[in-house]
Amino acid sequence: MKREPAWRVFAAEYNDTTIELKGSGEKAPSYIVTPLGGKINRVYITGVLTDVENVTEGGDYLRAHISDPTGVFTLYSGQYQQEATSHLQRIEVPAFVAIVGKVRTYEPEPGTLYLSVRPEMVHEVTAEARDRWIIETCQQTRQRILAITEAMKMVQPNVYDLRKVGVSKDLAEGVVTALKRYGSLDTTKYITLIRESLQYIAPGKEGFEEAKAQEAVEATEHREKAPPAGKKTKQKAPAAKKGESKDAEAVVLEVVKALESAEGAPWDAIVEECKKQGLTETAVEEALTALMDKGFVFEPVLGTIKTT
Repeated sequence: MKREPAWRVFAAEYNDTTIELKGSGEKAPSYIVTPLGGKINRVYITGVLTDVENVTEGGDYLRAHISDPTGVFTLYSGQYQQEATSHLQRIEVPAFVAIVGKVRTYEPEPGTLYLSVRPEMVHEVTAEARDRWIIETCQQTRQRILAITEAMKMVQPNVYDLRKVGVSKDLAEGVVTALKRYGSLDTTKYITLIRESLQYIAPGKEGFEEAKAQEAVEATEHREKAPPAGKKTKQKAPAAKKGESKDAEAVVLEVVKALESAEGAPWDAIVEECKKQGLTETAVEEALTALMDKGFVFEPVLGTIKTT
């Protein structure tokens, strides 16, 4: 039996999934199908390990969370993943980690699907490795967007015609299943996700990240059908607001670095310094929350912020 590939997928797309294809037979693999058509049995994810906790008293079954620019993956690891479990127990959080693991599903009732990951391998990595993963995952997300956009142009989406335009067999099968089960998809959310994920690499900075984001989505936007006139105008306003948010994050991150000691920077001092630079208290708090979600800073004790 061939080893299933490990897909690069952001938490937002992974957690949006509601379709599971269960294998028939004892050793037949099962898959989830994401809204963009990823037919996934295994994943490769990189992000910030934010917490590890014992689920059982003996400490042989763990729950952990990994944050990427779009959301959070939940991990469960136990005695059958002893090496991964031991490694998770030794890591001092927060830490950048790379995980290869298998999809886990839990369906308490029909129509409700909870997803997690069962780690096979766990490695601590650098911030640079996390940044490379973001870029590679953006590229793979873009490929799925292009494939599902192509399929939506077809009268009857099918694997054969998708293969003719260069879509891989696994992705073509996933795209056809996704359109049947989810229906027609608005890809705007995932195009925005690519832009924002690349901006997370260096919040608030122009240049490389902006250029890469534009490169990642331009082809998709040109190949999509033009939306109704009203819709296009509607989508432009939030973009400016998000840009302002990124600028606030950049200011706050620089202030934290300037005020930081070995113990960290006091929350109140951060707020006061940022106010002097023209930010409101609300904007500072929102920026700090966003930076914590992205793994740039954490709160070792209540009221103190440290960079990772």
